[in-house]
Amino acid sequence: MPNDPIEPSASDVPDAGDPIETIVKAVGKPRRRRQSLLEWVIILLVAAGVSFLLRAYVVQTYWIPSASMEPTLMIGDHVLVSKLSVTWGTIHRGDVVVFRAPEAAHVACQDNLPVYVKRVIGLPGDHLTSKGNTIYVNGKPLDENWPHTEPLGSPIGNVTVPAHSYFMMGDNHADSCDSRSWGPLPASAIIGKVFVRIWPLSRIGPV
Repeated sequence: MPNDPIEPSASDVPDAGDPIETIVKAVGKPRRRRQSLLEWVIILLVAAGVSFLLRAYVVQTYWIPSASMEPTLMIGDHVLVSKLSVTWGTIHRGDVVVFRAPEAAHVACQDNLPVYVKRVIGLPGDHLTSKGNTIYVNGKPLDENWPHTEPLGSPIGNVTVPAHSYFMMGDNHADSCDSRSWGPLPASAIIGKVFVRIWPLSRIGPV
């Protein structure tokens, strides 16, 4: 007699599982991937927004394109500029600031740099002049207790700084196109104070 067909036992049949559960799992995986992708997109958008707000209102990096601030800042130095220190703080004599170059500066300095970096040596209402290599502020010699180079170069005439303005000067006195050439700077042009050098690593530190 021919052999009877052998019926497989339950243990011999692969368990395909619940068809509905299999479909739900198959649909759920792409859904989880889409959810994960959406979460990453949101994280990146938030990070970009925070970065924009920081650059716009808090702190921003700048690099130094000229020798006008040597020896304090060298060509190629990268610095951090605090914007809050101008928005909520006070500008003092001796502060190093970054500012939008006025049109008169482009003409006097014969360049098209969008921003300059200089040191504040005259505050609103100050009277400035110079004799030889000595700068006088309100009749007293300016105490330049920061690195700078002499000779003075272009002299300072008899200048009274207008309200809401500042007299700017480069630490490399003889090689700086500054307020001696294009006049006091309106306070509204100041972007922020330079507070730390971040590059090169060998010169990292406060300014």
